[in-house]
Amino acid sequence: MNKTLVNKILITLGFLLLYRFLAYVPVPGVNLDVVKSFFDDNAANALGLFNMFSGQAVERLSIISLGIMPYITASIIMELLAATFPSFGQMKKERDGMTKYMQIIRYTTVFITIIQAIGVAIGLQSLTGKNGQGAIMVDTDLFILLATFSMLTGTMLLMWIGERITQRGIGNGISLIIFAGIVSAIPSAISQTMTLVNNGSISFLVVLLIISVILATVWAIIYVELGERRVPVTYAKKIMMQNQNKRIMNYIPVKVNLSGVIPVIFASAILMFPLTLLQASKNEYVTAVADFMNPNGYFYHFLTFVFVIFFAFFYASITFNAKDISENLKKQGGFIPGIRPGEHTKEFLNEVASKLTVTGSIYLALVATLPWLLVKGAGVPFFFGGTAVLITVQVALDTMRKIEAQIYMSKYETISAVGL
Repeated sequence: MNKTLVNKILITLGFLLLYRFLAYVPVPGVNLDVVKSFFDDNAANALGLFNMFSGQAVERLSIISLGIMPYITASIIMELLAATFPSFGQMKKERDGMTKYMQIIRYTTVFITIIQAIGVAIGLQSLTGKNGQGAIMVDTDLFILLATFSMLTGTMLLMWIGERITQRGIGNGISLIIFAGIVSAIPSAISQTMTLVNNGSISFLVVLLIISVILATVWAIIYVELGERRVPVTYAKKIMMQNQNKRIMNYIPVKVNLSGVIPVIFASAILMFPLTLLQASKNEYVTAVADFMNPNGYFYHFLTFVFVIFFAFFYASITFNAKDISENLKKQGGFIPGIRPGEHTKEFLNEVASKLTVTGSIYLALVATLPWLLVKGAGVPFFFGGTAVLITVQVALDTMRKIEAQIYMSKYETISAVGL
């Protein structure tokens, strides 16, 4: 294995290890036993889902309790602005503009983190343990200040870790942080399942059903993620002669799932943010709404289905730019057989992408909701859904592709160096 690739993998693992270390650093002034007991009682609702994405950092009230979700929420806001206002869209395309674009995302992340941290600190004031002990062990105003500063520091560290992994490691740093958080919960999930089997809460047949659903979901994700439509491309004879020593792609690959894992992450972030705020309230009407939108309920998964489809179309329209592809194809002297270059090529590619996105969005929505429905029908007394499996498998596939690309790149560099 290439030394550069090994270094990138070690850098990635080192930063992920730092992330897991931060998950065990608590916010000062908190009674962790009270918080842990509270999250044990709420493992099957929005807090349990949020805790899963953070790698159990929330139940420890770690400085990274808010996770990377403020950054993702800020990214969603900026993507919406870029799609709505041409000035933001142009800023994203330019090199200097992209730097400014990322700075706005960071500032927005700081603002969202401060608001969420203050909300969490205030919400903890009313939290008490089974013996009546409070969750806060210091002065209220001091705790709000400590919690806000600690959580803001933790979120900024996570954002920095994600960017460093993307720049110096292998894979997308933000996705890998979410991946590491989900994977870190697997041992405790297995232990919890074995405890339920030993207690007779669920039967061994139900466990086999859960394993079957997970394996089927993984197979479906891999099958669809590797699927693509190859639009044939033909080049003029003169162009082929000029580039006879170069490899020219004779097709345009259009993936079935153009938007990747982003729609599911966006949908989860959009739904979990208001749910977290609603569940901090003691108002009976607000509590009723929070219970109605419980992640272990049908309405939550209906909203997930709708939001995933919406974000799949939205993000696919951003990532797949048929106009740029058609213009580049025309400049290179290529064309799609039976399709005139220019505007007709753009319309044809948009039509192909739209048809594939219909299939891809429904696939994403079903994977995010159907496994939960099957497990819910089996009467499993804890939260399980396809969202975690989908994110885990897609991030793993994306990271494997980037490792393979790095290996091939090193091979080409070696061949070029020896003159072959």
